[in-house]
Amino acid sequence: GERRLRASKLAGLSKIPVFIRVANDEQMLELALIENIHRENLNAIEVAISYQRLIAECNMTQEEVSEKVGKSRSAVANFLRLLKLPPEVQIAIRDGHITMGHARALINIEDKEQQLKLLQKIIEDELSVRETEEMADKAKEAGKDKKEKEKRQTNFLPENFKSKIKTLSQTLNTKVKVNRSLTGKGSLVIDFKDEAEFDRIMELFNKQ
Repeated sequence: GERRLRASKLAGLSKIPVFIRVANDEQMLELALIENIHRENLNAIEVAISYQRLIAECNMTQEEVSEKVGKSRSAVANFLRLLKLPPEVQIAIRDGHITMGHARALINIEDKEQQLKLLQKIIEDELSVRETEEMADKAKEAGKDKKEKEKRQTNFLPENFKSKIKTLSQTLNTKVKVNRSLTGKGSLVIDFKDEAEFDRIMELFNKQ
């Protein structure tokens, strides 16, 4: 009501048009958050935090938030996604070093280290949103290649291992899986469908 009072005084009004609403603590919080969201000087992170508070503290769904604030559900979801970014990126958005468009491109990169490297480049080279999106796509592809390489290294099995795994699987009459890295370190996984099968497998081991 403070801004309305000041505006009315500036307008020279002797009476202030108001609606009186009775609300409990939760409703008061909801009204305060919604009013805060409509301020013009909020940055994207402040908006996202307000949306999150409406969901967490006022028990709203994203759909209900979108109706309350007059935004589409996808717009609300895009703001909330910003809160999943590393703190360094959120600070850059808050301080105006990057736009929400830059941030949305960074969200698509899973690797935090790659996100921060691209963030630094955006700021240093003053990249446009379009340039950032292109670099983010390249970083995503590089991340996929890295995961694939790690997967191949983790599942590196010499030929003699494969035959032993097959023998063990036949002996136990169940599926056996081995994960082994290039360094030789690994793990052995033996499947069982229920407690009875687990006991059967354990008996086989005890007989050895």
